[in-house]
Amino acid sequence: MTADTLTADAPSADVDELESPATPLTSTPAASPDTATAEKPAKAPRKNAARKTKTLELTLTVTGTADGEWRAELKQGTTFLARDLAVAAAAVSRAAKELHADLSTPIDAVIEEARSQQAAKVAALEAELEAARRSLADLD
Repeated sequence: MTADTLTADAPSADVDELESPATPLTSTPAASPDTATAEKPAKAPRKNAARKTKTLELTLTVTGTADGEWRAELKQGTTFLARDLAVAAAAVSRAAKELHADLSTPIDAVIEEARSQQAAKVAALEAELEAARRSLADLD
């Protein structure tokens, strides 16, 4: 930010010098009467005009991983209203069903695939845990 400063000259002893005709004065010309009447009056609104509804555009992006983690973000134009929110898979499925069947079918398929992958991972970890318990018992 900058600020303009004015420097004051030494005051003149002769005050009448400012009002002398030798000092040129500038003035703006007054508006002519023709320009005042040249302005157009505001148009009256049409009574039978169809109303346009204002549309609101929001972009909801829901991202899922194979591990079953879901994230959501919401944008209005280029402005993020919400970012990187954790969302439950069940909530994503319910929301898709509420919106449209064409949305819920592929989303439910992705969720089911993630569920089966997680179930396989749990089974493998349980088998590994059981093997570790047997090894521990053999050491006693």
